[in-house]
Amino acid sequence: MNVIKAFITITIILLVAITALFIDFTYKTFSYRQTLVKADAIVVLAGGKGRVDEGVRLYREHRANYLFLIGVDPSVRKSDFYRPRPGDPSPDGVILERASRNTLENAMLGREVILRRPVSSVLLITSRYHMKRAAILFRNALPKDLAIYPYPVDTRNLKEAWWNHGGSFYLLFSEFYKYCVFRAFFSVAPEELRSVIFPVETGR
Repeated sequence: MNVIKAFITITIILLVAITALFIDFTYKTFSYRQTLVKADAIVVLAGGKGRVDEGVRLYREHRANYLFLIGVDPSVRKSDFYRPRPGDPSPDGVILERASRNTLENAMLGREVILRRPVSSVLLITSRYHMKRAAILFRNALPKDLAIYPYPVDTRNLKEAWWNHGGSFYLLFSEFYKYCVFRAFFSVAPEELRSVIFPVETGR
């Protein structure tokens, strides 16, 4: 009987802890604001609606010297995304990364193309619900002295009243789970294992 009570108590404690962490995750997700700063580069994770359009708009406004479109379809061309108009920045600053297919690969392969250019600060553009997971991966992928400014894009499938919208709840909880997995990995994994995924950059 004591074993059953202990099991129930532990289960309740775990549920309360998970609920508190999920609410904190959700609060911080909705607390992100679009950062109005000029950076060296705009980094767009191209998997969601509105992200590329927002990145191109900011690039046209000369908010950065480079525009990295990470995870675009291999069949697309640069001109499909960006055709300069009079006064616009050069298309030479637009770089497409076509090989990555998920957020971890976005960070791994995005790191390679970003660090080939003189970049010390980036605007990281992705959907709001996806920002915390993207931010922790890019923060661990890029050098510590490289500033990352989150720039969330809102989408119709995420409602601010998420507790009344099943799709929003599922979306947030799915992101919460994935974020926790990566957060745990970066917290407990030995440096040797972490460096296999994100090699230490030298010479900065």
